[in-house]
Amino acid sequence: QVQLVESGGGLVQTGGSLRLSCAASGGTFSRYAMGWFRQAPGKEREFVAAISGSGFGLTYANSVKGRFTISRESAKNTVYLQMNSLKPEDSAVYYCAARIDENNSVYRTANEYPYWGQGTQVTSSS
Repeated sequence: QVQLVESGGGLVQTGGSLRLSCAASGGTFSRYAMGWFRQAPGKEREFVAAISGSGFGLTYANSVKGRFTISRESAKNTVYLQMNSLKPEDSAVYYCAARIDENNSVYRTANEYPYWGQGTQVTSSS
């Protein structure tokens, strides 16, 4: 069973950048597809970005495409979310998720992921 710990959240001015990290332990990192989701107060959890176990498969929500970049570093068992040009509507708790990667695939739905981190708060404000 894999454990996930997010870090890197905080308060940033609109237009600024943050990089979130998600450290994984307890499993063979390359076997897991990873995803980032977010949840704002009063809203449902929504997909942000996902990456396959190999790192070659990538997918993004339309709302973040061109501004956010997901990547993974096998040597550190860590997945990253680089967030640029942040907007107030990006403010949310961001969660990292993991699942076994069956076919070098990317997964966009929360219920496809059995493993979750505790979340990290991101606030973008002017």
